[in-house]
Amino acid sequence: MEPLVFNFEMGVVVAALAFTVFLFVSEIIRIDLAAILVLVLLGILSYLPGLSNLADVNHLFDGFASNAVISIIAVMIVGAGLDKTGIMNKVAAVILKHGGSTEQRVLPIVSGTVGVISSFLQNVGAAALFLPVVSRISSRTGIPLSRLLMPMGFCAILGGTMTMVGSSPLILLNDLIQTANSTLPASQKMEQFSLFSVTPIGFALIVTGILYFLLLGRWVLPGSTDKIDVTSGQGTSDYLQRVYGLTASVFEVDVPDNSPLVGQQLADINFKNNIYIISTFYRGKTSMVQILTAEIAAPCRLAIIGKESVVKNFAKKNGLRIRPKLDAFAEEFAPTNAGIAEIVIPPDSKLIGKSPRDLLLRKTYGLSLLAIHRGEDTLSHVETEDHVPTAIGLVEFKPGDMLVSHTRWDNLTRLKRDRDFVVVTSDFPQEELRPHKVGWALTFFVVSLSMILFTDVRLSLCLLTGAVGMLLTKVLSIDEAYRAVGWNTVFLLACLIPLGQAVQNTGTAEWIAQQILLILNGWPVWSLQAGVAVLATVFSLVMSNVGATVLLVPLAVSIAIAAGGNPAVFALTVAISTSNSFIIPTHQVNALIMGPAGYKVVDFVKSGGIMTFLFLIVSLIMLNVIF
Repeated sequence: MEPLVFNFEMGVVVAALAFTVFLFVSEIIRIDLAAILVLVLLGILSYLPGLSNLADVNHLFDGFASNAVISIIAVMIVGAGLDKTGIMNKVAAVILKHGGSTEQRVLPIVSGTVGVISSFLQNVGAAALFLPVVSRISSRTGIPLSRLLMPMGFCAILGGTMTMVGSSPLILLNDLIQTANSTLPASQKMEQFSLFSVTPIGFALIVTGILYFLLLGRWVLPGSTDKIDVTSGQGTSDYLQRVYGLTASVFEVDVPDNSPLVGQQLADINFKNNIYIISTFYRGKTSMVQILTAEIAAPCRLAIIGKESVVKNFAKKNGLRIRPKLDAFAEEFAPTNAGIAEIVIPPDSKLIGKSPRDLLLRKTYGLSLLAIHRGEDTLSHVETEDHVPTAIGLVEFKPGDMLVSHTRWDNLTRLKRDRDFVVVTSDFPQEELRPHKVGWALTFFVVSLSMILFTDVRLSLCLLTGAVGMLLTKVLSIDEAYRAVGWNTVFLLACLIPLGQAVQNTGTAEWIAQQILLILNGWPVWSLQAGVAVLATVFSLVMSNVGATVLLVPLAVSIAIAAGGNPAVFALTVAISTSNSFIIPTHQVNALIMGPAGYKVVDFVKSGGIMTFLFLIVSLIMLNVIF
């Protein structure tokens, strides 16, 4: 290995690296803007004499067309397509059903699942697909998103070490070993690794990551550990009390076979008891849009809005059991799916002079009418401040009436196009789910996944195949696809790629490696292996993990042979350690989760610093135990 001489070009690259790290840590400007600034500076500096290797100005923006960036764009579109069909709601519901609603139970299930998936699907793909799932779990459980996304993201990175196809460095490793073997004598040639050779190491790393956040998450994760109670219906009842003076809460009750309610009509039960049955759960199906003339069938559950004392008397009289919190109806009352909407009847509406019962309001429009606000009065058969219940199902609408309703947001989105209503509520997720497209979405997701696992087709093309398929089958519109892409993530990664290339092209990376390895010269084999692991970790933070792997594997092999170590284990140490990217958000997964969770760079430094140390310790122990 011929020693390199430090030159002016290398000095400029080191200064650019230090400047980038300073901008990231200080957050004087947004990190995506910082990345763009670094890209511009590299381009301008490359025109100066003696700095031509800094960046190829003709290919300065090639990062935007790189395999990694296109893959991220495609996987965001694929994830949005799956989310649009509502399938991610079902996945979230399954996790909540088996994991409960506490951070200590949800965190290992989500993180472990993503870790296993990312062992076969690229880690950024697994993280992007689970991003909407974790978002819904956060909304359902009240656990802050910042408490869940970092463990999920870290385990997605760790999962890439479970198989030889889990990350790009491990995919490259066998090719690099084959290349190295061509220069080695027969006695020193290395055997290539099989698909599951690294599984024990990756499994140990995932378990370490989960235990780390379970035991230390209270202190290392950003955000409060206090939960927001979203399963009690308090959001709905608080709003009704504050704005319209309705004293009511949401309760879930069980109706047994022998209850006197069996066979009675919903409308009659509502008016006679000053309550509002807003939803039913019967034979495993929840329905918020029932015909009020329908009869109660048992055993079933009812979601009731009413005054607590009234609902308790109603339950006692009819042999019902009140559940301590919402269970079957928790998803329906989750703020991501439904809530209180305010809708005005305009002067030219065809509904004027007709009652909710005439219009079959719940069946036709998906509106569960709770109150009519008319002038200074609020009409409702739920108890009000002046204690005068009104059979609002029979009240004829007048111009200017404000309908206070509980509805699903997709119903409200459709209602905005109806000229008979003026939707006042604007702060809600204005999108329509397309459950009828779930077949197409799953088909193209499986096509993409199959191409990734069973063909040599480029990753970005595999994922784009799925994305384009979803667009052609109208799972998503092209405008929705554009909105699904996190462009801040795209610019962050694309603009940092030239910096990584500058580190490699100017010889800076190799010079740094040589200096560190000179320091370690003569040390025991295990300490040399640890030095290689640390070196690979540092390089993966400032350049692509693929570039770090390509650069360091030949050096690691040379060191192992000179020191009498196992060159294959040293090469594997490099390929695994380049996944040790937790301290700054330069890794694709970290960049992906940073925006939605509102993380700052210091959050990654705080949580990722300890994770980096644990990764080094566990990976080195497992490498030596297994090999």
